[in-house]
Amino acid sequence: MEDSHSAAKRFRQLQNQLREWTRSFEEGQLWQSVDIFDQDDYDILVIPSFSVDQQVGSKVPGFLHYEERLLFSLIRLRNPLTRVIYLTALPLCPIVIDYYLQLLPGIPFSHARDRLLLISTYDGSLKPLSQKILDRPRLVAKIRRALRPHKSYMVCYNSTELEQQLSLKLGIPLLAASPEVLKWGSKSGSRRIFAEAGIAHPDGSYTVKNVPDLIQDLWQLWQRQPNLQRVVVKLNEGFSGEGNALLDLRPIQAYAPGQKDEAQTKIALSKQLENMSFQAGEETWSTFSARIPKLGAIVEAFVEGEIKRSPSVQGYIRPSGEVEIISTHDQILGGVDGQVYEGCYFPADVDYRHKLQELGLKVGEVLAAKGTIERYGVDFIAVQDTKTKQWDLQAIEINLRKGGTTHPFMTLRLLTNGRFDYDTGNFLSQQNQEKHYIATDNLHKAQYQGLLPNDLMDIIAQERLHFDSSSQTGTVFHLMGALSEFGKLGLTSIGNSLEEAQEIYDRVEAVLDQATAASATDDAQENPLSLPINWSSNQ
Repeated sequence: MEDSHSAAKRFRQLQNQLREWTRSFEEGQLWQSVDIFDQDDYDILVIPSFSVDQQVGSKVPGFLHYEERLLFSLIRLRNPLTRVIYLTALPLCPIVIDYYLQLLPGIPFSHARDRLLLISTYDGSLKPLSQKILDRPRLVAKIRRALRPHKSYMVCYNSTELEQQLSLKLGIPLLAASPEVLKWGSKSGSRRIFAEAGIAHPDGSYTVKNVPDLIQDLWQLWQRQPNLQRVVVKLNEGFSGEGNALLDLRPIQAYAPGQKDEAQTKIALSKQLENMSFQAGEETWSTFSARIPKLGAIVEAFVEGEIKRSPSVQGYIRPSGEVEIISTHDQILGGVDGQVYEGCYFPADVDYRHKLQELGLKVGEVLAAKGTIERYGVDFIAVQDTKTKQWDLQAIEINLRKGGTTHPFMTLRLLTNGRFDYDTGNFLSQQNQEKHYIATDNLHKAQYQGLLPNDLMDIIAQERLHFDSSSQTGTVFHLMGALSEFGKLGLTSIGNSLEEAQEIYDRVEAVLDQATAASATDDAQENPLSLPINWSSNQ
């Protein structure tokens, strides 16, 4: 069996092919976007595996259907020479595939369908999709036979040892960060990158692997900040904020450092940990603490403020090492304490979007120097000074993967063939028309349960909710596989202004509510994206 050192060496050799292809593109002056092979003859293997702690993922309703997030990749079939192989754990509904292929401008449906190969493992377990594929050698062989040597590459949701193994077995490069650098995308690694880049971030700790060390770091943080009110405890690897918990220090202020001795303060902290507010449903201190030895955890000062937002910036590191900013967003957070990603607005507020771009470049340059390639995202907390109206930005974490803001932006870019303008922070169509959107993975209501994808298509057609390629406005839907069982749907509503995008989104929600009114219940969940545009949220 190949040892880890040899495997890592072979993997680097495969990734070097990406750099060689990049040089040929640059020499031929074909480089026009961050998608380096979007205009040439390549096979794209899409592995939308959420290779994360499955206990965290299982707490997200419809988690298995999040593999549909990467269906925007089918829009790449607009290039008549591109072929796509898309893997899923369970078969995708045919009408969902038809929906995406009908979005392709100027490409006959049959032509695109002939260049698409859909493969399923028929395995609905909680194992990561990449593991399911590796467990099936005949399936691996089938995929390898379908790919053209030296004309294929693989993309994924996040890159781990599993994706590296699959890349090696197939003999094709993985267009993603190497597992060797994934530590910089952990909660602890993010803090180290922020420190190296000289970017402001909340006071806190690095990785701890047991509860006594966690309590020690909590005590030290409280000692440094005697007026601290709340602390966020984060599993070092999480998904959409589901691995976060909020520790309220206010009920034990009498035990603050300086008020009591160290031992008494730590006892009070230990007891208060059991009362933490957990973001994941049905989480308890017992289940949360049991994962600390495996995943590690950090503590971080909770950023207080009357007016707060949660912006983010996306960057792209080319295989050649160049860094490019590709978008900014204002994220919408929900959950018990506003820690869980619900959706986003594009672009971020003009008051701080340029600062986000500047800080995002600094992070990207540090990551590039460490050998990272492909997409990265940086999440921030923005707090407005009530007197000066100025915004203070604190970096929270780095995502070395495709996040919740990746697929809506890529959907917009691929559908319009437009570009992100760094000088203004806006996205411009080919006709130089500004484009804005509101996106969510979590239009989630009990009354939507029972709606089949075909039912949704009927509603889209009858009410004209589709994306209009002539005006390049409208709504693009995703996570349709989660609709019937979980009453959950994802969508990206695109307009020529944020106000228009909001109107388009609101109309979609109103139509769906009306179509399912007979099954509505009194406790139907209110949709967080119904908030006014000038919203604020907790950390």
